Amino acid sequence: MLKSDLKIVFMGTPEFAVGSLKALVEGGYNVVAVVTQPDKPVGRHGSVLRPSEVKQYALQHNLPVLQPAKMKDEEFLEQLRQYQADLQVVVAFRMLPEVVWDMPRFGTFNVHAALLPQYRGAAPINWAVINGEKQTGVTTFFLDHDIDTGRIIMREPFDIPDDADVEFVYDGLMRLGAEVCLKTVDKVIQLDGVVPSVPQEELITRETLHAAPKIFNDTCRIDWKKTARQLHNFVRGLSPWPGAWTTLCKNGEPDEKGVSLKVYTAGIALKECPQQPVGTIVADKNTLAVVTGEGLLEIKSLQLAGKKRMEAKAFLNGYKDIADCRMV
Repeated sequence: MLKSDLKIVFMGTPEFAVGSLKALVEGGYNVVAVVTQPDKPVGRHGSVLRPSEVKQYALQHNLPVLQPAKMKDEEFLEQLRQYQADLQVVVAFRMLPEVVWDMPRFGTFNVHAALLPQYRGAAPINWAVINGEKQTGVTTFFLDHDIDTGRIIMREPFDIPDDADVEFVYDGLMRLGAEVCLKTVDKVIQLDGVVPSVPQEELITRETLHAAPKIFNDTCRIDWKKTARQLHNFVRGLSPWPGAWTTLCKNGEPDEKGVSLKVYTAGIALKECPQQPVGTIVADKNTLAVVTGEGLLEIKSLQLAGKKRMEAKAFLNGYKDIADCRMV
């Protein structure tokens, strides 16, 4: 089978998915259509519609775009059938019903940013960094009825440096994901669709399986009772987006009277931690640190609500009463 003989429908929405779509298009693969989320309302009154990154790329390359509000909509299903796809490739998209993922003769595979069966869910990159993993990776697997549980086709590892944040890992996995996507499609071509795959149950060891649920605003709140090491990982696992946050308030004031503060970069302070309650601020003219459940966490860059992101030294220069405050 030649590249031109394999008709592919690509499904994805964010920038992460563009890496794989771009690799397919520039690699000369036959992408016959793209499915992505409906345009998102933005602006003060939601009057402006913003197309997804995948749609923007698809339109630039004259690829047909489908944007169903519901994946079981009969009009959408009929449109999808008309492309007579041999294979569907899914990257960072919504859960598909069986009527969609079972449509192509060679099935549908997903590119997932983790080494399945670890980190099933919507935010695998964030949670791998938050949990202090030294390694993550990319998995391709055939879709089935449950989320991220299908038979595995390929897995490729990616090392996580100790101080890497989500942006670094995201960029690395986007590139690796594109490579593994092409390798998987090549397998389909070379083997006429009869691609070997392994049930995930065969890869489950005695190790705890970590989940990767969607991240909400409350998920990002810093719990100062955790150790400095855990919080260092927590901060970099949410940096630069959506950002770990805390509340800066004066001693004795309730939380709601404080101001929200995002922490973008942090480190484990080497100096001795004073015997003070968690959230106590330890600062001089150059450094800002906070007492944790174990050790001091040094905050290196941050952003007060309504202000620009800045280095800790600049923040301390403009916040003279920091000694009277605490983090909660």
